[in-house]
Amino acid sequence: MNDGRLSWHALRVYLAHYRHAPLQAGAILLGVILAVTLLVGVKATNDNAINSYQHAGEALGQQASALLSSKTRNGMIDQQRYFAMRRAGIDALPVITGNVDDADGEQWEITGSDVVAALAAAGVHQDPASTNIDFSAIPLARLLTGEPIILMSHSQYQALGFTAQFSPTITLAGTQLTPIALPDSSNLGHRLFVDIGLAQQLLQQPNKLSYIALFGGQAQLKQQLSGAGITIDDLLLTLQDHGQALTDLTASFHLNLNAMALLAFLVGLFIAYNGVRYSLMKRQRLLIQLMQQGISRRSIMLSLLAELLLLVVVGAGIGFVLALQLSQWLQPMVAMTLEQLYGATLLPGQWHWQWLAQGAGLTLFAALLACVPLYRTLSHGSLAQGGKRYLQTMQHHLIQRRLFKLGLVLLGLTALAYPFSQQHQQSLALLGLLTLAIPLLLPQLLQWSLSWLVPFAKTGLWRYAVAESRELIAPLGLAMMALVLALCANIAMNSLVGSFDYTLRSWLNVRLHADLYLHPGEDRVAAIADYMQQHHPQVIPFYQWQASYYAKQPQAGLAINLVGRDALSIEETTVFKQPSSTAAQQAAVKQMLQADAIAMSEPLALKLKLHVGDILPLCADSQCQQPQPFTVAAIYFDYGNPKGEVVVSERTWQQLQLPPKPLGIAFGQVADVDALTQELQQQLDLNPAQIYSQQKIRTTAITMFNKTFSITLVLNTLTLLVAAIGLFSAVLMMTQSRQAPLAMLRALGVEQKQLWLMLLLQICLVVLLTSLIALPLGALLGFLLIHKVTLQAFGWTIPMLWDWVAYGRVVLLSLLCCIVAVLLPLYWQSRRSLVSSLQQEVL
Repeated sequence: MNDGRLSWHALRVYLAHYRHAPLQAGAILLGVILAVTLLVGVKATNDNAINSYQHAGEALGQQASALLSSKTRNGMIDQQRYFAMRRAGIDALPVITGNVDDADGEQWEITGSDVVAALAAAGVHQDPASTNIDFSAIPLARLLTGEPIILMSHSQYQALGFTAQFSPTITLAGTQLTPIALPDSSNLGHRLFVDIGLAQQLLQQPNKLSYIALFGGQAQLKQQLSGAGITIDDLLLTLQDHGQALTDLTASFHLNLNAMALLAFLVGLFIAYNGVRYSLMKRQRLLIQLMQQGISRRSIMLSLLAELLLLVVVGAGIGFVLALQLSQWLQPMVAMTLEQLYGATLLPGQWHWQWLAQGAGLTLFAALLACVPLYRTLSHGSLAQGGKRYLQTMQHHLIQRRLFKLGLVLLGLTALAYPFSQQHQQSLALLGLLTLAIPLLLPQLLQWSLSWLVPFAKTGLWRYAVAESRELIAPLGLAMMALVLALCANIAMNSLVGSFDYTLRSWLNVRLHADLYLHPGEDRVAAIADYMQQHHPQVIPFYQWQASYYAKQPQAGLAINLVGRDALSIEETTVFKQPSSTAAQQAAVKQMLQADAIAMSEPLALKLKLHVGDILPLCADSQCQQPQPFTVAAIYFDYGNPKGEVVVSERTWQQLQLPPKPLGIAFGQVADVDALTQELQQQLDLNPAQIYSQQKIRTTAITMFNKTFSITLVLNTLTLLVAAIGLFSAVLMMTQSRQAPLAMLRALGVEQKQLWLMLLLQICLVVLLTSLIALPLGALLGFLLIHKVTLQAFGWTIPMLWDWVAYGRVVLLSLLCCIVAVLLPLYWQSRRSLVSSLQQEVL
């Protein structure tokens, strides 16, 4: 009989074995399912997000080729410019955006556009067969008749709690609107869309536009604008890049998600490997018997590989289905974060069979890499060893020492490479080395810790319990490795989020120096300043200007925000990173006020690799034909602008001949913020959406930036739950396998209550020691995450703080899993007869 036929018969025996011992196959499937679910779920989320950058466009339309906007932030364009372009035959789309208040004072961001022009752009410039927009779902007739309708995506409609069973309404700026849900493929995202005429009315911006979207070839557009005699020198022309800028801008965000997914994948593989090893241990006698019956070692090896392939395929298939559901759950969170931080609109997710192949292939490769040595050792063992225990043949103590030495080598490599990692990709590689080293160190550290505790235990049963705990490290080792990885990741992420939250609040306390901030439009700032000078002379005004500029170094066309501030704002609100001394900071401010010097945000300085004293050429156009050099007088902390920012004095702003009208005005030393807010609304007819209190800005900023880490926190929690499930299954399997020695203790006179306490003590002791070992290792992981990865990826310097409460929560969760995992098999064992338990196979 050939090897293939013998392997098939052996495989049938394994399947029959699993019908009587489903826990063994279940442990392997559980690890594979969890690993594939988290890996593919995050990959699907990331791929869909990146795909959205390339295909998402204007609301109800396609992606524009170029955008025309004001050179000042929140500046408006006269809509006559749009009409001139349409008369010249240029495919254009007028857009206006802004914030309005509802009846409860809550702000809503709306987008207004010409519906007919948007649909025409989508129909003309997209292949009708490939467009995802359902034109029939748009109530075009009702919109054209001026009916107050607000359109939103189906996801947003549900998120706001609206249902089709009743007719909901929204009151914005005193106007009652009827919301209508459109398919998620309509490029609306979280935007609320109304007709442009209604939007101008709600925003109190008649005949004004926020920007004009242009369609067609970029070279052709420039020729059309020039041929029609349309001057756009006073406007900012931004050529679109099919999402490449957003892809580059959000690369670090997606890289962090992938890193967390790979960590969860690794934890899942630990669980799967632990299940494979447990299954082999329980089937050792069966495999020996198969070989004694004449099945060759080669056939046994092939049957074990076929079994592993079958389990990986089944587990990957189930994991793939769960991954798609996980992606549907994660994508709205990612969409909200990317939209608020980077202005990216995410389209509905699509799934691909390639994800299943990638997840299954990577899982199978990793499983083969881990399990083949086990299979070879078992299939090449002596036929006379059937009565020996499997764990004794593995020489665990020798393996633990070797793993410990390998972990030390990886730690050494991490330390040697630390000074040379200058990019966040390199720092993530260091993080990977450290992540691999942590579980390798654990088994030997646990052995040493338990050996040190043995002399301190009370003589008798309790000293025996502590000493025997050393023998549990082998069967529990892989589960403990997965747990220590999850604990370290949790410690690191909680340290990052807690440290960032504290840093952001401290930074806002200095940065938000004024009590009230107003953005009424450039034309009204002077009138508001005169009114305040007449009626509230004690209030201190602060001014700010803003425009888009470009840095020539190190690459042309790098867009930045150029901000102009008055002297008092620069001196009181800028939190300097360099120079660090008070005297040097005062000198830097003086230099900015007297010369062509700038203060640069930390993210931009890191991106351009510039320091205090370096020269930065700036220019008003993306081609940087006539750059003007500026000296970097200071670098300041900035946690608010992913694109980077440069601050200049009011004098420098005027020298650059930038728009003289300030973007907004702020007021300090306001006695009663609420009273002044109401007065400005009544006396100057200001929209509530144009007035921001310090507390309102602070709350919005903290909420928005905490969302940056919300996804990684979710994945971190899922990783911990995966590890907890693995710990549960490992303890469950181990306790079931110890039925014979535990029954022997009962036969020797140990009371069942003492036995239960002993088992709980053993497992809890191992978990507590693992948690203590995770403490310094997690702190080291957090140090790299905060001082390397986050600094290089986002440009944020964050002092590291420790969160004992969060650490205590994860330890308690681990202990709870242990207690449940121990009590269940003990309860089952208590229902068995003592003789039956004594006859069980000894672990």
